[in-house]
Amino acid sequence: MKLSDFDFDLPEALIATRPARPRTAARLLLAEGDGIADLHVRDLVDLLRAGDLLVLNNTRVIPARLTGQRRRGEAVARVEITLMEPAATGWRAMAKPLRKLAVGEQIVFSPALSAVVAEKSDTDLRLEFNLAGDDFDAALAQAGAMPLPPYIAAKRAPDAQDEDDYQTVFARHKGAVAAPTASLHFDAALLEALRAKGVEVTEVTLHVGAGTFLPVKVEDVATHKMHAEWGQVTPQAAAQINATKAAGGRVIPVGTTALRLIETAARSGRVEPWEGPTDIFIYPGFTFHATDALMTNFHLPKSTLLMLVSALMGKDRMDRIYAHAIGQGYRFFSYGDASLLIP
Repeated sequence: MKLSDFDFDLPEALIATRPARPRTAARLLLAEGDGIADLHVRDLVDLLRAGDLLVLNNTRVIPARLTGQRRRGEAVARVEITLMEPAATGWRAMAKPLRKLAVGEQIVFSPALSAVVAEKSDTDLRLEFNLAGDDFDAALAQAGAMPLPPYIAAKRAPDAQDEDDYQTVFARHKGAVAAPTASLHFDAALLEALRAKGVEVTEVTLHVGAGTFLPVKVEDVATHKMHAEWGQVTPQAAAQINATKAAGGRVIPVGTTALRLIETAARSGRVEPWEGPTDIFIYPGFTFHATDALMTNFHLPKSTLLMLVSALMGKDRMDRIYAHAIGQGYRFFSYGDASLLIP
């Protein structure tokens, strides 16, 4: 498989910069076998069956985008920071402009929050903040903004509406710097209606990192190295997934993050309780042990996520699905519409 195999032309007008409202009004492309149907997220109540299990990622997005100032003598310069992941001390972060920052330099983000550049590489840096724990969380909430994907941030700044739009209704565990976007389509009423039908729900945690937006730079897909992200599958979640499969129900992760995590935990052939970093890379030829179907948004050309859905559905079938989605005007990427992919 070559990187160029996963390229396609996407009209700029189909890239969503705001989500549908209400959340369940987003369109839903149902691809089951070779069939394709155009529906809406609210139709999940009719599409799913009693005994099916939805796997939700309950990570919570932190306001990881910061704007600060560095001072050298009398000169003051603006610095844009995007937190990536916690380090042993401090945070790994991307910076703009990175090349002008020096180790030992202080960046001030607010009267309460500042950081020192502790390490620097060609691609990122490590920041050590003046606060930790709950104090850091409180100061970050005041100074930070939602880390919208680069293709949205290039068009507009994050605003108060994004604080709600870019967070799932079941977000619990702080740590993500990008949202599990397929889950943004759910609201409390839809989850209640699904449960009333007999559809079960379990939760796992994968703290989505900024690496989700990093481009694939190698032409030979198999040589790509994924950015590691921390995740957890609890004993209860593992037991629910295994019981569903044993009873003949379908295990349906909501989003590629939930899928990558449960497949990480299922390399033995069944899902085991699991905690730690995962850099699992799923592309055509991958053997799935836990996943029977997937709900996911529409992904970037040449992305690892497009490779993942091609592994699940087949490359030729995904080409047809995406051609249909573009022809029918589906909205793409993080704030876009959704698909339900059933091999």
